[in-house]
Amino acid sequence: MWYVILSVICSVSVGILLKIAKRYQLNIFQIISWNYSVALLFTYFLFTPQIKESSGSLPLELLISLSILLPIVFLFQNTSIKHTGIVKTDIAQRLSLFIPIIASYFIFQEHFNSYKIVGLIIGFSAIFFTLFKKSEIKNSPSKLLYPILVLLGFGIIDTLFKKVATSSNVPFTTTLFFIFCGAFIVSLLILIYKVLFQKEPIKFKNCFWGIGLGILNFGNILFYLKAHKALSENPSTVFAGMNMGVIVLGSLAGILLFKEKMTKWNYFGIVLAIISIICITLSQLKQI
Repeated sequence: MWYVILSVICSVSVGILLKIAKRYQLNIFQIISWNYSVALLFTYFLFTPQIKESSGSLPLELLISLSILLPIVFLFQNTSIKHTGIVKTDIAQRLSLFIPIIASYFIFQEHFNSYKIVGLIIGFSAIFFTLFKKSEIKNSPSKLLYPILVLLGFGIIDTLFKKVATSSNVPFTTTLFFIFCGAFIVSLLILIYKVLFQKEPIKFKNCFWGIGLGILNFGNILFYLKAHKALSENPSTVFAGMNMGVIVLGSLAGILLFKEKMTKWNYFGIVLAIISIICITLSQLKQI
């Protein structure tokens, strides 16, 4: 579970950095684009991926899918926030947990014991209560396409990363190198389009913030994959543990760092998330 905890810390730190960047009115997509180049360099120098040796054995369908989805889902997320608000987008991102959980049972053939089933039920309840803000939901436009794309995108990404972690043909660090390389190329093409056709100027400060984001994003994905390696027989533990952990730590960061207002139902959701984490952790210790 330590890898899950480290991944949660990195994931929440990514959110904090992006939130601060928005306050300074920086170009978020430029930051995201440069982040992949930094993550790519970290992967290359820290793990010395077997580029030539593994070129013929790479899981190309996973590599291509993730290379495209990583930057594209960010565009979906950003568009969803603009059209439907942060609340619906956050709910969609957390509800994406349904997809990898279903995959855990039907694709990865995982056995769910009673502790895990109870933990998942409580966890899905925690998602609703933690993110529920009646006034914001009421005022959001009903353009459901964007949050649906966010839900599908994040769910598919989580499931594909699980397959990357368990692939035996190539070391996952080598596959990760090619994924970051592909994501950087795709994001760079989108960035070039924005510069040429939407007249967005490239600013050095966005590159600087992208370095910080790249370090955190690299840690997030690396520890996430290591968690799946360590808990290869229990992928739902990683999927649910990550989501519940991000809810708890992300909510605390919002309250303490950004003075975000929380309702009593939001606090109730945080308590449920903690209970869910406890149940899921117990499911690893006991077979019922």
